[in-house]
Amino acid sequence: MKDLGVAKKILGMEITKDRSIGRLFLSQQAYVEKVLKRFNMNNAKPVTVLFAAHFKSSADMSPKIDEEMEHMCSVPYSNVVGSIMYAIVCTQPDILHVG
Repeated sequence: MKDLGVAKKILGMEITKDRSIGRLFLSQQAYVEKVLKRFNMNNAKPVTVLFAAHFKSSADMSPKIDEEMEHMCSVPYSNVVGSIMYAIVCTQPDILHVG
């Protein structure tokens, strides 16, 4: 077995250590940028969106006309949500809960 030194990356996550405060940091910035580019959102600006605690999705919010339904079918929602979930589970638990 060969010693490759200090780990700098694992599963695409960058690893940094701040010895002065004794903390280890994981970053998926490159992954998030790749996801944004994949879904043509690489020029999007970050915003904070807060939902009220009583916010609930309902069937009334679903598309009602054929044009709306056709547009919804062309958006890869499950792929977007899955990509975001990977970042949430691995390194971004702060985006898991809506404030």
